[in-house]
Amino acid sequence: MTTLVLRRLLLFVPTLWVIATLTFFLVHLAPGGPFQSEKAIPAAARAQMARVYGLDRPLGQQYARFLWSAAHGDLGPSYEYPQRQVRDILRDGVRVSAELGGWALLLAVLTGVPAGVLAAVRQHRALDHAAMAIALAGVSVPNFVLGPLLVLVFSLGLYWLPPALWSGPASRVLPVVTLSVAYVAYIARLTRAGMLEVLRQDFVRTARAKGLSEPVVVVRHALRLGILPVVSYLGPAAARIMMGSIVVEQVFAIPGLGRQLVNAAFNRDYTLVLGAVLFYAASLMLLNLFVDVLYLRLDPRVEAA
Repeated sequence: MTTLVLRRLLLFVPTLWVIATLTFFLVHLAPGGPFQSEKAIPAAARAQMARVYGLDRPLGQQYARFLWSAAHGDLGPSYEYPQRQVRDILRDGVRVSAELGGWALLLAVLTGVPAGVLAAVRQHRALDHAAMAIALAGVSVPNFVLGPLLVLVFSLGLYWLPPALWSGPASRVLPVVTLSVAYVAYIARLTRAGMLEVLRQDFVRTARAKGLSEPVVVVRHALRLGILPVVSYLGPAAARIMMGSIVVEQVFAIPGLGRQLVNAAFNRDYTLVLGAVLFYAASLMLLNLFVDVLYLRLDPRVEAA
């Protein structure tokens, strides 16, 4: 485990450097610039703003300056919001996005794992077929379709929940459900597959032969190994939830990091785009490392290997 952690940490910096380099040149080579506006800006004012932000320098110098500042944790001010530093915008957006993604992942695990266990225990019965049919439907409906549909039914039709924003507990229900539905389906199917494999193994038959009740056999003996596919999926799931929250935040007008990234891309806010991309990349690598360590803890065979 120590070797795994050290190897991942050694790859952390060069991986971030490659991502930062690609993002820097892509955003600078894209058409347009950060000072485009519907109203014409005088050439002198545009040149002055370019000098202030260093955009009048050669691209190589801008890149070197960006790397030096990023290495010291200074991403500079936002071009769209010059009175705010990028790190402050990221901090405010991350709080919202992390809460949204955390609730969605928690709901997916708490719903998907029991559904998968019940489907495995009742294999080829009505409960199994119903759970897998619902899971298939959840995977098939994208969140940019499910979100407006939930708003139409529960906000505009029944008036039960607010349709947008992030202003209270009730406003969190629809975005969290929208973001978690697909992952509930994936987790349920993975849990079912893992449990079916474990329930056929010898140690489970031995536990039953000793007279242990079925709930004890399933929960205390089979679930520990049957849930391993779900544990290995949590890293990619967390990554996909973070990226999927970009769409959900746009649909529900949530002031999270995903929405900030979309607005920054449209406004050619170079510093904010670079900061958001670097944060996403670092977060995903740390999440994957955490899941790999957790997997080693749960499966001693992998640890021994």
